[in-house]
Amino acid sequence: MARRTIVKIGEDILRKRAKEVTVFDNGLAALLDDMIETMTAADGVGLAGPQVGVLKRVAVISPDGKNFYEFVNPVIEKSSGMQKCREGCLSVPGVSGEVMRPKKVVVRAYDRYGNEFVLRAEGFLADICCHEFDHLDGVLFIDKLIKKEK
Repeated sequence: MARRTIVKIGEDILRKRAKEVTVFDNGLAALLDDMIETMTAADGVGLAGPQVGVLKRVAVISPDGKNFYEFVNPVIEKSSGMQKCREGCLSVPGVSGEVMRPKKVVVRAYDRYGNEFVLRAEGFLADICCHEFDHLDGVLFIDKLIKKEK
């Protein structure tokens, strides 16, 4: 595993749509391992491919630093309810604020081996999923701020 550099706001890659993953191999596994190490070292709860300079539809999430989720080609199939979330972003240092997100989501994705799975998430985990998956479409949380904090 290797720590990768986190791309910061202003870099073009953060505004591009990431490409679908079509090859599930050791390279993908190494990328996911590196992303988990990078996210953990930065005290983050989520990290998406474009944030480490890789334009692939991959994301890693850990709401508590103990349980880790890996998503390849994630799609939010259903969402319900709304919640006000306080967010920040490793790619947008020094900025935080409130964003409206779904309270519950149903995510369909693949694991590192190409096995499809469905995750039902709510609350904080749903918030992180929405935030990270937005990165895969070139959307940053600052685009959705309803209240900016210092």
